[in-house]
Amino acid sequence: MQTRKLGYTDFELTTIGLGTWAMGGPWQFGWGPQDDDEAIAAILAALDTGINWIDTAPAYGLGHSEELIRQALKQTSYKPIIATKCGILWNEKKEKLTCLKRQSIRDECHASLKRLDVEVIDLYQMHWPDPDEDMEEAWEEMTRLCEEGKTRYIGVSNFSVGQIKRAQKIHPVASLQPPYSMLHRKVEDELLGYCAENDIGVVAYSPMQRGLLTGKFSAERLASLAADDHRRRHRDFQEPQFSATMELVEGLKAIAERNGRTCAQLALSWVLRRSEVTSAIAGARRPDQIAETTPASDWNLGEKDIEEIEQLLAGRQAKLDTE
Repeated sequence: MQTRKLGYTDFELTTIGLGTWAMGGPWQFGWGPQDDDEAIAAILAALDTGINWIDTAPAYGLGHSEELIRQALKQTSYKPIIATKCGILWNEKKEKLTCLKRQSIRDECHASLKRLDVEVIDLYQMHWPDPDEDMEEAWEEMTRLCEEGKTRYIGVSNFSVGQIKRAQKIHPVASLQPPYSMLHRKVEDELLGYCAENDIGVVAYSPMQRGLLTGKFSAERLASLAADDHRRRHRDFQEPQFSATMELVEGLKAIAERNGRTCAQLALSWVLRRSEVTSAIAGARRPDQIAETTPASDWNLGEKDIEEIEQLLAGRQAKLDTE
């Protein structure tokens, strides 16, 4: 698998990373029911295929995702790079709460170290800069944890350029984790360029847009999603966006097929066409999903394909603009 250096760090990340959001299980932003044995098998399959880093967060299943990683790593001698996060808590109803207070950040770090059963977190990321006014306080505490050897590097997620600049005044930002896919390209406006200029790695999440760009979604599958699957509430899964995306995917399938690839691989390779992107996070909760997504690491999209995708995306947007 291809690797790229993560910003100023000494990490060489595989260009596909394993995302563990869905395998965490039910909570306010869960993906419906999932099987722990399959999830552990997916983690081991990812490592077997060469993926060298895993992205997780305490919020994913309210600690369960981190616990599954611990269980999986007990079954292998390989030690991947582990990235987790802080800043999101939850209440007894499994509802999301945000907190960036100093003591909370420290307590979260210790809890993650225990759940993962590791001595140090390789990359510790602020999940959201929310509440914004407490961002500096949290970043200062993350810096202390780094200086104490609890974390190797610290990064941010869902930050704007302005927020990154505020953090940089306190401690260098190792990485940014933004949403980035064919359907959501705001990161291209300013963030990618800023990160490249400041030696900040970029690990893109939701490159397959929660499954919409895999070529396996349909109106029938949408209707069959579990009642607690957060995608039912997401704007991309509602009209007119959903139908416009399904039409787009038909065009993407043709491009993928003539290259002997899948739509999921096309979506990942498209994100990785940008040199500023260190790695694309491919979520999985079954081993077969790993087998499909990892080959994207070694596929460099040609200019003709990129131009054709741009035309398809422009067509989708034009359709939405007339709705």
